[in-house]
Order: sequence, then C-alpha cells, then structure tokens
Amino acid sequence: MSVKLNLIVAVSENMGIGKNGDLPWRLRKEMAHFTRLTTSTKTPNRKNIVVMGRLTWDSIPEKFKPLPNRINFILTRSDRDFSQYKDTYKFSSLKEIISSLETEKFKNEFESVWVIGGASVYKEALSSPYFHRLYLTKVQKNFDCDAFFPQLPESLKEISDTEVPVDVQEERGIKYTFHVYQRV
Repeated sequence: MSVKLNLIVAVSENMGIGKNGDLPWRLRKEMAHFTRLTTSTKTPNRKNIVVMGRLTWDSIPEKFKPLPNRINFILTRSDRDFSQYKDTYKFSSLKEIISSLETEKFKNEFESVWVIGGASVYKEALSSPYFHRLYLTKVQKNFDCDAFFPQLPESLKEISDTEVPVDVQEERGIKYTFHVYQRV
C-alpha cells in the first residue's frame, strides 16, 4: 500500500488555525465533521492514523487523549514518554512515520492517514510527495490567531467528495464551508 497523507484543517479568512495553543472558535458541527472523517473506515477492523505535532497533542484536553478510535502519531524531538496512552506512538520526523507505515506493525492496521496540525507539520506534509488531499474548512470570519496554515500550493485543484457537504454551514453566527483539494 502506498502511503497517502490527507490534511484536515479549519482556517479563518486570514488563514489562522490557532491562538495560544487552542482553537480560536468553538464549532460543534465542524468538530463532528473532523471526527467523522478521521475515524471513518471502510474496513471494520482497521483504524485511521492521526499525525500531529507535540503542541497539537498538548492542546487536546486530557480527557480526550488519545483521540479515540484512531491511532495517534505524535511528531516531537522531546524525550517525553507517551506509552501510558493506548494506540499512541512518538516519532521524530515525517520520514520516520512514512517508513513505519510500511512495516508489518502498521501496514495491516490502518486505512487512512490524517495530518491534523500544527502549522509546521501541515507545511511539511503539504510539500511531501505523499500528500494526497486537503480537507479545508473555510471559516468565513477573521480571528486573532498566532498560528497560521501555510500558503496553498498553486498545484491544488478543488474536487468534489461525497463525504463532504457542499452547502454553507452556520453555527453560533459563524458561517463556514467545506472544501477538498487534490494535487494536480
């Protein structure tokens, strides 16, 4: 199986993705969309992998660690131990993750790989030859952010995906739309 990286992110109009290690908005239906996409598999005995940087991991409330029904991969150069968490593994590079996905340990356990942040992990994955699709929620408002999604490559083309609603969503007075892009 060839590894394909799917990126999933919600961005504000100014491409912001975070503030002080947290999301700048609370959109329950948007979070449900994230959960549905990152947990859904076609093969019942497989799970999806979520790849995140350590700061993204740290931003997850303790009661939600590890993200349930997914295999959690954490990118970090720290010597922190994550072994107390089920289905959670530590890696020092994206290259190490890709190599691990092709080993017997993981090859038959996972279906999809979802990169879920933060900014530097998105940037590396977006420029990786393993990049497949970007699932982008456009939040139609500017937010004060200190973390931003990298500039979108010109080689992306918007595609349709039956898993993604096409109509404008609205929650708590904030409108947002779902988009899917693939490298051409």
